[in-house]
Amino acid sequence: MHLLIEKEINSEDKMLKPDFNSKTGRELLAFYLQSKFKQILAYDKKSPSPVFKEVSPNFISNFTKRLINNPSKRFLIGITGESASGKSTICKEIKNVVEKLSLPVSILSTDNYFKDISKLIKKYGSFDNLTDNGYDVDAPESFQMKLLREDLQLLSMGESVMAPHYVPNGTGVSIPNYQKVCSNKIVVVEGIATMYEDVRDIFDVKIYIETENNIRQERFIKRAIAERGQSEENAIKHWKYLLSAGEKYVIPNRKNADIVLDGNSDLNYFEQILNYLNTVTNNFI
Repeated sequence: MHLLIEKEINSEDKMLKPDFNSKTGRELLAFYLQSKFKQILAYDKKSPSPVFKEVSPNFISNFTKRLINNPSKRFLIGITGESASGKSTICKEIKNVVEKLSLPVSILSTDNYFKDISKLIKKYGSFDNLTDNGYDVDAPESFQMKLLREDLQLLSMGESVMAPHYVPNGTGVSIPNYQKVCSNKIVVVEGIATMYEDVRDIFDVKIYIETENNIRQERFIKRAIAERGQSEENAIKHWKYLLSAGEKYVIPNRKNADIVLDGNSDLNYFEQILNYLNTVTNNFI
C-alpha cells in the first residue's frame, strides 16, 4: 500500500481539481473515486491478509451518487458486528487516522442508547437474574431506537446532539442528555444497533466487522474479567448469551452491509488504506 501511495503522489498523470460546488465537478470526483476504490480492492485481494471480505456490488455507485446529489449532508459511517468482533478498535483507528489528517470527526456508540433498566434490576435483584428471567438485552426493543434515529438525523443535518450515557456497571442506569456529540463532517457510529431496521437507512456507509468465534471469545472473556471485574464463570455465561443474541439480531444484518471487513486484520495495513484514500482525494493539480 505504501507503493500505491508513493505512486499516486509522484504520478504526473493527475486530474485538475474539480469545482466541488458544481454538480459537474462532483461527478468528475465521483468517477475518479470509483476507479481508485476499485484499485484498492484489486490490491487488497492480493494481500496475504485482506481487509475487505466483501463489498456490495452497488456500494460504489450508490455512494458516489450520494456525493453528487447531497454534498452538504454530514458523512455518517455505521460500524456493526458481533460482540468483540473489533468494532470499537476499527472505529478508534478511523478516528485516529482522520484526526491525524486534520479532518473533523465525531464518534457515537449506540450502546449508550440502551434503555434504563435500573428499576427492573432492583426488582429481580441483579442484572443476571433479570436476563435469566427472559430479558433480552440486545433486542431492538431494549434500545431507545426512536431517540437514536432522531439524534442521527440531527447529526446528518449538521446539528449537535446531547446523547444519553448507559452506565456499564450492571446497574442498568441510563443518564439522559449526558454528553454532547458535535456534528462534524464525518460521524462514525458503532454498536450492534447501528444496522437495526429503524436506523440503518440513515448511514452513507454501512460496515460489518466479522471475526472468528474463537478469537471473539478470547477477547470477550479477557475484557470481561479485566475491565468489568466479572468472574470467569460469569463471563462464559454472558458469552453464551452473546452467541445466541448475535445469531438472532446481528448476523442477519450482515446482508445489509456495504462492506464486510476482517476484524482480525492488521491495523497498520488498515491505516495505510485510509491514508491512501486521503491521498487520492487530495492529490490534484
